[in-house]
Amino acid sequence: MKIKKYVNFVIIFGLSFSLIGCGKKEAAVTAEPTATPTATPTPTPTPDPYAAPAGTYFSETTGLPISTTLKDQRPIAVMVDCEYVALPHYGLAEADIVYDLMNSLENERITRFMAVYKDYANIPQIGNVRSARTTNVWLAAEWNAILCHDGEAFYATPYMESGYGAQNLSGVFSRVANGKNWEFTEYILPGDIQNNAADYGVSLNYNEYKQDGDHFNFAKYTLAVNTTGSAFTAATSVALPYDHNGTTLAYNAETKTYDLSMYGILHQDGDDGQTLTFQNVFLLDTPYTEYPEGGLIYYNIVDSTSDGYYLTNGVKEAITWKKSGETGIMHYYDASGKELEINRGKTYISLVPGDVWANVVIQ
Repeated sequence: MKIKKYVNFVIIFGLSFSLIGCGKKEAAVTAEPTATPTATPTPTPTPDPYAAPAGTYFSETTGLPISTTLKDQRPIAVMVDCEYVALPHYGLAEADIVYDLMNSLENERITRFMAVYKDYANIPQIGNVRSARTTNVWLAAEWNAILCHDGEAFYATPYMESGYGAQNLSGVFSRVANGKNWEFTEYILPGDIQNNAADYGVSLNYNEYKQDGDHFNFAKYTLAVNTTGSAFTAATSVALPYDHNGTTLAYNAETKTYDLSMYGILHQDGDDGQTLTFQNVFLLDTPYTEYPEGGLIYYNIVDSTSDGYYLTNGVKEAITWKKSGETGIMHYYDASGKELEINRGKTYISLVPGDVWANVVIQ
């Protein structure tokens, strides 16, 4: 009898335990699932409409997009003769900036170009190449450019031998049989810069003398300078007081650039017929000092400031320029004293002698 009770107890206890276990399993099956947090979507960045396209950066000379492979490459600054016999020029239409300076007080104040190029490797021919002056050394140093010339006025030699001016190449370029006198036969051909830089220990990339800061305050990419204000007046033609070569500029409404002429002839390259034309024109009132002999001069641009005009889009505005030190970057300011905003593209800069500044004609 006791055994039966014990068996019944075991059966009942085991059944109860099974039912309890089944209840737990059922509860686990019917429990509410844990909610998964909703991920916050990553916002799509808004593209900068003024940024340089992929693989490019904005050139320090033109403000236009060029390959990032050129970012560390130094520009070259090439001395080019403006005597009539030197024409036609080659590769000038590809220059980013063209400086136009009186070469001496003799020969009716004929001028000489200093053409600045950032991307020069594939230009078929540049020149002809002529000698440099003191002011050219100072201007080339602003860009940390390699000054390319064929000799120099002896007054300029000490500046070339100084630390910042040592990076130059003189008289080492290609000679072209063009039927002209020897001094009009030197040109820069592809490979000339690279080969001679290696031979003469000249760095193709920027060195420790590169100046900080930008030369030009360019308008935002794809935008143009607003020229609707009262500070702007019409400027569609320019006649400069260079009696020998008679330099003029005429606004081309189709291209919205200023075409340059000399000797009454539109300046066109000898290789492809391209017109020498500019988005930006700077005319700078620049006093000068005459050296003791030979009619040679240097412009008083070091630690100096003076007035001038900026021309673009068929109009002009009065400006002020300022340069600190021999290597300091020249800066430009509008009439209110703000840094001048200019259009992206090629630029012409003429240092007009102060004693004939009043003879500049702008219409």
